[in-house]
Amino acid sequence: MTPKCPDGTVAAMPSKRAYASPLREKAAAQTREAILRGATELFGARGYGLVTVADIATAAGVSPKTVFASIGSKREIMDRIVDAGIAASRYEESMRELLRLRTPEEVLRALAAGTRAGNESQFTVHEAIRLALPVHEDGAALWERATRDYRAAMADAARHLHALEPRPRYAAGETADLLWLWFGPDGWRTLVVGSGWTWGRAEAVIRETAVAALYDEV
Repeated sequence: MTPKCPDGTVAAMPSKRAYASPLREKAAAQTREAILRGATELFGARGYGLVTVADIATAAGVSPKTVFASIGSKREIMDRIVDAGIAASRYEESMRELLRLRTPEEVLRALAAGTRAGNESQFTVHEAIRLALPVHEDGAALWERATRDYRAAMADAARHLHALEPRPRYAAGETADLLWLWFGPDGWRTLVVGSGWTWGRAEAVIRETAVAALYDEV
């Protein structure tokens, strides 16, 4: 029965508060994580174009409907994978530490160790992105977004090297391009995947190459 006020008007019913169960939120987050993990592994192994939402659902142990409701389409899933990879790189923290170093040798050693750690730990993510580029709806934009901060970090490192003594033999812009060539994802992949080098050996040689090429003597 609808309650009424003394003057006969209908009393306003108190509005129901939206209630979000912490357990429900935790379960939803775990579902999204499982979907992204399964999609990353599948994209990295088979390639974006050969993986369906149904495949991702099976890998995550959920229904295709849940995949769409939790994250969305394959393109939206790939966007989330890129975002997660960027966040996991923690490049801002690494760059703050690198910019405190005061000798070129220390900077290049830190750059080699840091980029190795990022490429090694995020290898599956990088492969998922790489294999997606030829068939993704907007592969160029995907690659630019995935590598923007990485490339900017190499430019920051180059500027820092040029603020130290001795300075690199090349102009700052060229130094940045060379750091990207050596320490960027293609450099690591060429040696580790293409040539079968260990990550440790690749780290040592890339660092030594950078020192020898940028300086007459350090």
